[in-house]
Amino acid sequence: MRFHHYGLEVSNMEESIDFYKKGLGLEVESRMFFMDEEIVFLASPDFRLELIFGTQEAGVSRHICFEVRDLDSVMSRFSGYEVAEGPYKLQNGWQTVFYKGPEGEVIEFLQVNPM
Repeated sequence: MRFHHYGLEVSNMEESIDFYKKGLGLEVESRMFFMDEEIVFLASPDFRLELIFGTQEAGVSRHICFEVRDLDSVMSRFSGYEVAEGPYKLQNGWQTVFYKGPEGEVIEFLQVNPM
């Protein structure tokens, strides 16, 4: 398992992209739409930020994401814990699931390579 990204809801996608590009030197890595949300990944060689524009209130939804090799194995280990969302299969082939931590924090697990 390794850190993959930090996710943040935004109220203005283009303004947020501009801010993080200028301020942190991040570049747009990819754009996609999932359900009713627009998702943009900004990246540098050492860090990835996911900006989410959609149905939720900006700034309220934040999560940390860990990339894993086998999502099914992680889900088995988290059996009995509250699933916040998912599991989902994204249009780019990634598979993901979100869990609630003991303090209400949201943790995403993401498998980017199909098994």
